[in-house]
Amino acid sequence: MILKNKTILVTGGTGSFGKVFVRRVLKGELGIPKKLIVLSRDEAKQNDMRLSYMKKTVATDEVIYKNFMNVLEFQIGDVRNYSDICAAVKKADIVVNAAALKQVPACEYFASQAVLTNCIGPANIVRAITENDYPVKTVVGVSTDKACKPINVMGMTKALQERIFTSANVRNPKTRFICVRYGNVLASRGSVIPLFHEQIKNGGPVTITVKEMTRFLLSLNQAVDTVFAALKYGKRGETYIPMAPAALVTDIAKALIGDRKIKTKITGIRPGEKISEILVSEEEIHHCIKRGDYYVITPMLPELIQKNIKLGSILKKEYSSGDNILDYKGTLALLKKHSLMISEKRLQEDGEFLK
Repeated sequence: MILKNKTILVTGGTGSFGKVFVRRVLKGELGIPKKLIVLSRDEAKQNDMRLSYMKKTVATDEVIYKNFMNVLEFQIGDVRNYSDICAAVKKADIVVNAAALKQVPACEYFASQAVLTNCIGPANIVRAITENDYPVKTVVGVSTDKACKPINVMGMTKALQERIFTSANVRNPKTRFICVRYGNVLASRGSVIPLFHEQIKNGGPVTITVKEMTRFLLSLNQAVDTVFAALKYGKRGETYIPMAPAALVTDIAKALIGDRKIKTKITGIRPGEKISEILVSEEEIHHCIKRGDYYVITPMLPELIQKNIKLGSILKKEYSSGDNILDYKGTLALLKKHSLMISEKRLQEDGEFLK
């Protein structure tokens, strides 16, 4: 039970991934932790999350002032700020870095901001551990398919995060730095499904960039499963990648629209977008292995190369969302499986499904 009696820090812990990660950690799937610290900038989201765990609707002195006495602890702070990171990391056995700027168009317009969060943030975590000799056992960096052969700022900065954490293993032999990389998380904040839901609620049209666009699809629980697998089995410098289904965005839209008389509109590809995403590049297949239900990219740095591992025999080409695409029935079944279909009643509840 790798999390039993451990102190876990999750940066960006009030986001879509963070909320599910926190819930499952507190359930004790990998052992009951001693402390679970959520670090984020948004005090309103922290307060809402705190109240939900206290089963309260109104804040009281009791809720606020017992913060540091509870297993679930909230800290206001920013990964961009080195002192904030030091204050949180020094207590942790395990760090999961989920803080990110992840909207592709926003990162294109505000590239320097993406660098600060997605690159300087991870570098601050490494620096804090290195300079202060904090006894952190494991750091997990949450990455994205857009980091593989990146063409946009978000992907470029996430690719740098992967390299920052991988190389940190060389200078920090006491700490294991690993990464996870996955595609579109179904119904996460800012993803395509909440956008389609909102457009359907308002009568359409549902906007699609290009008809050929495909995306890997993963539920929030599967994203957390990937982090859990990396925590349990990952070795220093490795990147864990789930074997995920892929679908046409047009089929996702069709499934959500159902029999409603709502039109779709082709808007053209946005700045920094790919038609298909890649999770393992042609270059990476030469040092990729299979472990359970995951592809694992092993590190290229000579100091981190593992002996007695057979490389280059798992994938014959890049792992792309344009390969092995679900048909419409498969896409519909996947959305139903993860309870992402919307009923007429829910459409009338003024956005209830967006919560």
